[in-house]
Amino acid sequence: MSMTELKTASKPKHFLSTQDWEWEELSALIDHSMALKAHPIQPLLTGKSIALVFFNPSLRTRASFDIGANQLGGHAVVLEPGGGSWEMAFGDGAVMDGRAEEHAKEAARVLSRYCDIIAVRAFPKFEDWSIDRQDLVLSAFAKYASVPVINMETITHPCQELAHLMALREHFGTSDLRGKKYVLTWTYHPKALNTAVANSAAMIATRAGMDVTLLCPNEQYLLDDRYMGFASQNAQECGGAFSVSHDIESSYADADVVYAKSWGAIPYFGRWDEEKPIRDAHKHFIVDEQKMALTNGAAFSHCLPARRNVKATDAVMDSPNSLIIEEAENRLHVQKALMAAIAGNH
Repeated sequence: MSMTELKTASKPKHFLSTQDWEWEELSALIDHSMALKAHPIQPLLTGKSIALVFFNPSLRTRASFDIGANQLGGHAVVLEPGGGSWEMAFGDGAVMDGRAEEHAKEAARVLSRYCDIIAVRAFPKFEDWSIDRQDLVLSAFAKYASVPVINMETITHPCQELAHLMALREHFGTSDLRGKKYVLTWTYHPKALNTAVANSAAMIATRAGMDVTLLCPNEQYLLDDRYMGFASQNAQECGGAFSVSHDIESSYADADVVYAKSWGAIPYFGRWDEEKPIRDAHKHFIVDEQKMALTNGAAFSHCLPARRNVKATDAVMDSPNSLIIEEAENRLHVQKALMAAIAGNH
């Protein structure tokens, strides 16, 4: 092996975005996830450890990664910068004269000496999208870590994508979802939320070759150009379609999948008081029985947590076609498959 080949081979394989992975690799992860769902206790991470670095709160992500590592014989350590561990700074040339005591440059390299995998959860600051879209926290860990880094949700949520795709494959009884009409619908929330899950849903649904409609109140609620571009590119390459609609009835008509999520309008990023009246005027985007009656008996899902009777009605969330609990459970299985794959045991 040449020196160039050795350097390339020694680079860790991060899981930052599903766009960085081949479709065959993602499909194989889902296949392995299904096997692990049937036989959950496997010695695939024996003697290995994962650092779970949470800059933001979590329920499903924290529980599923911690329990998943344990079920595979590994060990997870949970770190909360600014809580149980030091606040961190990011970016080259940072002048650390504020609250941060540690730079990610050291943190990532030290954790790489202790652990086999580092996973990071860090939401945007919701002040300046031109900065937040750079994903500085995740990028810093990926740059300085010498072990694989997993994105536990930043401005995308790739683990949720895998769990969602797995739930759809289980629901429809096939790995081939091409041609399914998939509606990614904006829903109301009393405060502006991250676009991460919407970005990810648009990417994975188009990678799967589905006919995807992004339903939102107006053009102000379109996703960042980067993710709109990925969705369009994926649709062209994978045989599906990607379109935008602001019409509720035509979007729901004959849909096979309805995926609901709230997010803030990017043109008002950091000026949420100005955006709020627009958001408040679109409470009727709630997913209810009348809208679902227009569909082709569509599967409904949401990443959770979801505000009942604000984002979706009780009847929709508790219906036989609701996949919310299956999708949440699948976080455990897909993350186990992911950890095993990037740790070299699969």
